[in-house]
Amino acid sequence: MNLELALRMTEAAVRQAVREGVAISVAVVDEGGHLVSFQRMEGAGIAGPALARGKAYTSVALRGSTLELAGRTAPGGDLHGLPREGFVCVGGGVPLWADHGEGWRVVGGIGVSGGTVTQDVACAEAAAEVWRTR
Repeated sequence: MNLELALRMTEAAVRQAVREGVAISVAVVDEGGHLVSFQRMEGAGIAGPALARGKAYTSVALRGSTLELAGRTAPGGDLHGLPREGFVCVGGGVPLWADHGEGWRVVGGIGVSGGTVTQDVACAEAAAEVWRTR
């Protein structure tokens, strides 16, 4: 993960948000969950920055999309009871995977907040596509 690539990913998410007709906040973090790039569109909600960053962090820490994790943290799920501090298990967070010769590992994550879950996921996937085709 580097700044140039992270900026391209946040721009892709913003372009998708414009297509979706929604104002978002988008965060890209590295493999340690540290913020590399962040953008907040004009008119995006007040909670968006914290939620976008939280979704990106959660996707890295738990190595899964936050959309998938939402069901796993619900009552009866295998992650039910997960402490809520720092984790945001609502769709819009996507981990970024890379093969480092010894197998695949998570090397970063994207988090988007501001639209519906479907819109947030679409914007996060647009950013992830930049990673996959780098």
